[in-house]
Parts: sequence; C-alpha cells; structure tokens
Amino acid sequence: MKKIGLLSSILLCSLLFAQNDKTKILTEISDKIKENYIDEKVFKSIDSLFQIEIKSGNFNSLDEKEFAKNLTQKLRTVTKDKHFFVKYLDNYSAQNPINEKEREKQDNFSNSLENYGFEKVERLEGNIGYINYKGFAELKSSKKTLEAAMNFVTNTNSLIIDLRENGGGDNAMLVEFCSYFLDEKEILYTTYFRNSGKTVKNRIQSNVAGKKYLNKNIYILTSPKTFSAGEALAYFLQERKLAKVIGEKTGGAANPVDPYYIQNKYLLLVPDGKITSTYSGKNWEHIGIIPDKIVSQENAFKAAYLLALQEIINHKTKTELSESEIKKLIIKLNQ
Repeated sequence: MKKIGLLSSILLCSLLFAQNDKTKILTEISDKIKENYIDEKVFKSIDSLFQIEIKSGNFNSLDEKEFAKNLTQKLRTVTKDKHFFVKYLDNYSAQNPINEKEREKQDNFSNSLENYGFEKVERLEGNIGYINYKGFAELKSSKKTLEAAMNFVTNTNSLIIDLRENGGGDNAMLVEFCSYFLDEKEILYTTYFRNSGKTVKNRIQSNVAGKKYLNKNIYILTSPKTFSAGEALAYFLQERKLAKVIGEKTGGAANPVDPYYIQNKYLLLVPDGKITSTYSGKNWEHIGIIPDKIVSQENAFKAAYLLALQEIINHKTKTELSESEIKKLIIKLNQ
C-alpha cells in the first residue's frame, strides 16, 4: 500500500509539473503573439483559445511534439493564418542552450545538404530551361548556387520554374531571385511591421552576380504546397505579366514571420508584418496565387512544357530541333 501511495504521489507531482510547465509556455506564447501579431483584432480570439486550453488542461497529457503540433493547428484554425507555427526543439539542453549564431550555422549546414533548395537545373529538348526549386535558404549561403543555376539556363529560349514543393523561406533570397527577372532598380514591395511600426522597402537589385533572364517566356509551376516566399515569386512575376503560372492555387500565406524561442524549448513563428506589392497595392494573403492555366499539380510540368514548345513554333524561334521535330515532341507529350 505504501508503494502504491508513493507511486501515486510521484505521478500526481509529474502531472502537476506538466500542467504548470504547459501553462507557463502557453502564457509566454500568448504574450509574444499579443505583442507582435500583425492582426490585432484577431488577438481576442487567440486569447480566448489560450484561456480555454489552460482551464481545460487538454494539453497536459500531450508530449512536447504533440503539444506543438496541436497548438499549431489550433492557432491556424482560429486565425486562418497558415504562417503560425510551433515546433519542439529536440536538441534543447538546459545546460547548453543554443545561441542564434549556432542555430544559423546548423540551419545553413542543413540547407547545404539540400543544395539550398535547388533540386534540379537542366536544359530540356527545345532549349527550354528548367529549375526545380524547393525553398529559399538564407541569401548569404545560397547566393552562389542561385548564380550558378541562372547562369546555366541563361542561353535557353524560355524557362520553367517548378515551385510545386516550395515552402518559402528567406526574404532576402526572394528579392535576389526576383532581381534576375527585372531590369530596373525598383521597390518590389513594402513590408509593414506592427511591433516596430516601421515600413521596410524591398528593392530589386539592378546588378546581380549571375546573368539576368530578361524578355523571355517564363512558366511557374504551383500547387497547394507552394507557400509564402514561393508564392511571392509567382505573384510578383505574374502580376507584371513576366510569367504564366501553371498548376493549382497556392496556400495563401503572404504575411512574413519572425522566430521567437520559448524557454529555449519551442520555436514560435508569429506573422508580424504585412506585405504590399508596389505594382498592385495588394498581396495574396488568404487568397493564394490563381494560375493562368489551372491543371492538376501532377500535370503542371507537361502543360507548361507544351506551352513553351508551342510558343517556339508560333514565333519560329530557333532551337537545336527543327519545327517538325518539335511537333513530333508535342505529339509524344500528348500521348
């Protein structure tokens, strides 16, 4: 009986500790959102969510990863903002907390293992360039890979950029990538940050390390997985009539985020800014990018390739293939 009583006491203490720990985390997360979230009007709904969860104790039975996943889902449901994200940091150590420089070093190493988002760069038959790009890694580390990719496709007659699995990423890398398709130095978009009250102007670079890709047909492939900065590249080129978007409607997440570390155990991403295109005065938040040609994401590549080949015939563009060979290739793709 004494052993059972002791075990019960230990279990009760563990549950109380977990409850207290989760309550502190929820409170700190709530404070960060209140201080920084771009949409102040929505915070009342967020606050109500946290109060309900604290009182109910529903989170107490969850482990750290389940807690983070569950909280992410609830925040996105309440706010309709897909940029909210909570992640448990597996490598957390109370004795050796990770500082910002170490985190950046680890992120850059992880990104290098995926070639900074550049999955494939090739020249297709008909002298059409193809870039499969899965994410915008930090500019300083990935700039040379972007330069190499753009130099590789510089002699192609048109370009397909595959963003169907692009989940977004670094803002500076986004501006750099866009700069390869715009000639003049201009303000691409502005970003207003609620926590500082400042508006940042994001400018196209008139000079880039590689060769710019100008006055050529560009086709951008999208899917529901195309998100954030991935959507931005499609949005800014589409609205300027510089590219045709092929595929499915994207996620609809325009608001930029900043990271916050909660007790050095959880990463919290809070949308704290609002993007406004200087061209249209709008953005794609909650809307997504509507393709010029809507096809399933599985058929997006073939649809774009066919459009590019047809344009070659229409404009009698010189390629390594004769017109009859291009027509045969079109027939083959349509089979």
